[in-house]
Amino acid sequence: MDTAVAVGDDVAVLPVTEVAQLLAVPVSRVHQMVRDGQLLSLRREGVVCIPSDFLDGDAPVKGLSGTIVLLRDGGYSDPDILRWLFADDASLPGSPIAVLRSGRHREVKRRAQAMAF
Repeated sequence: MDTAVAVGDDVAVLPVTEVAQLLAVPVSRVHQMVRDGQLLSLRREGVVCIPSDFLDGDAPVKGLSGTIVLLRDGGYSDPDILRWLFADDASLPGSPIAVLRSGRHREVKRRAQAMAF
């Protein structure tokens, strides 16, 4: 699955190794977090990366994992989820990831739930 085209180059990313350092976990744990839906990854120039907006200090953004799992359960692919998280939504307003980062995860989950079911 090619997630390189899921989001534009304007989305800041961090290599998995750097994310592991920030979260104080092994690199293998970051890969497990991606498999479990706590984070999403993409490839930039052949390097597996995580969007930096997915992190809040030394932890994933609150509400992100629930949103990812909800959309995956609804049949959305990871590239589709990445696109949706970073796309502007006039009804929020802003992008879903920006709204999650502001602490309003319930609003994002309601929209994700409506999309998924």
